[in-house]
Amino acid sequence: MLKRQNPSTPQRSRDLAADGGALSMSHNDSRSFFNLSQLVLSAGQIKPSPALKHSKITYFEVEIVDVQSKKQICIVDKVPPASTILDVKHKFHKACPQWYPSRVGLQLERNGPFLKDSISIQSLAVSSIVTLYFTDLGQQVGWTTFFLTEYTGPLLIYLLFYIRLSTIYDQVESRKNFRHPVVHLACFCHCLHYIRHLLETLFVHKFSEGHTPLKNMIKGCAFYWGFTSWIAYYINHPRYTPPSFGHKQVSYAALAFLMCEAGNHFINVALAHQTNSGNRTCFPSPTYNPFTWLFLLVSCPNYTYEAGSWISFTVMTQTLPVGIFAFLMVIQMSLWAQKKHKLYLKRFYPEVRRKAAMIPIIF
Repeated sequence: MLKRQNPSTPQRSRDLAADGGALSMSHNDSRSFFNLSQLVLSAGQIKPSPALKHSKITYFEVEIVDVQSKKQICIVDKVPPASTILDVKHKFHKACPQWYPSRVGLQLERNGPFLKDSISIQSLAVSSIVTLYFTDLGQQVGWTTFFLTEYTGPLLIYLLFYIRLSTIYDQVESRKNFRHPVVHLACFCHCLHYIRHLLETLFVHKFSEGHTPLKNMIKGCAFYWGFTSWIAYYINHPRYTPPSFGHKQVSYAALAFLMCEAGNHFINVALAHQTNSGNRTCFPSPTYNPFTWLFLLVSCPNYTYEAGSWISFTVMTQTLPVGIFAFLMVIQMSLWAQKKHKLYLKRFYPEVRRKAAMIPIIF
C-alpha cells in the first residue's frame, strides 16, 4: 500500500502562511471599503466642482437725437455702465468732430433740463438703449476766462480815463483845472475793487470744469465795460465837482467802501475754505473774524458787502452814473441772493429759516 506522504514541516508552514496572508489581505480590503463607504455616507452626495462663471458686462447704446428735428444724429455704442454724460460727449465728439464736448447739451426729455456731466448712464437707463436729445449750446468759454475778461476790462478802461487821454478830453482844459483829491481816491478804490476780483478769481474761487456760452460773456462785458466808461468819464472829467458835504462825506464813504471790500474778501475766503475742506453738510458759520459775523443775519453776506461797496462809492463820488450802476447791481444781486437762499433753505432749513437773503428784513 502506498503511504500518503505528509508534507514536511517547512512546506506546511509556508502553505499556512500563504493561506493566512490571503485571508488577512481580504479582511483588510473589506475593512477599507467599509470605511470609505461610511465616509461617503457621512459626507453626503458627492457634488461636482462648480464651473467658473464668466462675468458679463452689459453695455449700453446711446442714441443721440436732434432736439428740433427729432432726427437721429448718431448712436454711441458699447458704453459701459459706469460712464458719465461727459464720457458720452467725448464719444459723440469722435463720431461728429464738429461738435465739441463743451458746446453739447444733452437732455433726457425734449423740454427737460440739461444733464450734468457727472451723471452716470446707468442711472438714466431703463433699457439697454438710452435716448438723449442734443442741443447746440454755441461757442463756450471757461468760467475762469469769463471772469478774468469781465473784470480786466473795467480796470484798464478806468485807467485810460484817469490819465485823461487827449482823444477823450480837451488837453488844454485838462491842464488848467486842478484835480480834487476825491478823483485820485476814486481811482484807487475802483482799481482796488477789480484787482480784488481778479486775484480771487485766480487764487480763491474754485470753478467747476463747466463752461458758459460766449454770448453771456459778451453781455457781461458790455454791461461792466460800458458802465465803467460812463462812470470814469464823469469822475475824471476836468469839470467834475466834488461832493456836497466835502471832506467828511468823502472820508466816511471811503472808509465804508474799504470795510465792505474787506468783508467781501473774507466771506469769499470762508466759502472757499468750506468748499475745499468738503464740509458742505452745514451752513457756513461765523468765525473769530468780525467780518464773517454777518452770517448770523443773512445767508449771502458776500452780496451784502458787494452792494455796500457800490453804495459807498456812489456817496463818495456823488455822480449819477455810479448811482444808476449801484441801483442795478443791488437789484441783480438781490435776485442772485434769493435764488441761492432757496437752495440753502432746502439743504440747511433749521439754520437758514430765520435769516434774510441779502439785506435783513428787506430782502
